[in-house]
Amino acid sequence: MTLYQRIMDLARGRHAELIMALVSFADASFFPLPPHTLLIPLVLARPDRTVRIALLCTFASVAGGYLGYAIGHVLYDSMGQWIINTYHYQESFTRFQVLFQEWGAWIIVAKGVTPIPFKVVSIAAGVAGFDLWDFTWSSIVSRGGQFLAIALLVKRFGPTVEPLIERYMLQLGFGVVFLIVAGFVALNYI
Repeated sequence: MTLYQRIMDLARGRHAELIMALVSFADASFFPLPPHTLLIPLVLARPDRTVRIALLCTFASVAGGYLGYAIGHVLYDSMGQWIINTYHYQESFTRFQVLFQEWGAWIIVAKGVTPIPFKVVSIAAGVAGFDLWDFTWSSIVSRGGQFLAIALLVKRFGPTVEPLIERYMLQLGFGVVFLIVAGFVALNYI
């Protein structure tokens, strides 16, 4: 059985949506695995649930964002700082705090099209004592827009490119890892 077949079997599994929701929740506050790694196979496996999957991913991410916000607001000196330091997000974190001052909620909306990890956004929002209502609506727009756009693109073009995905799954996986590392390097060293 190929890696692609295993991933698709998992995506068709009974608990696939729950696992994606948990990853999405954790990614928004402390975990380094982006939910897209599960969102895409789920949409490929269940295109009839595209909108549901994107909304579930959004809901879980925003809920996880509240945990990140709480970590920043209440536990920054212990847990928040540890998360930022562990993933080497210090420069991104500092830069994001400055952007909060200038742009407010719109910087969270804009985050949806940047490689800045959402956990940096949520923890920084908590540290800044950002208005919770503004954090909520901007997170829904940012995360929901991103997840829905990806899900709809996968639904539309997934069947066309699925044979390529199956054939080049390992290379695509390395490509995703490369993009994550490149985004990290760009944020911290450029």
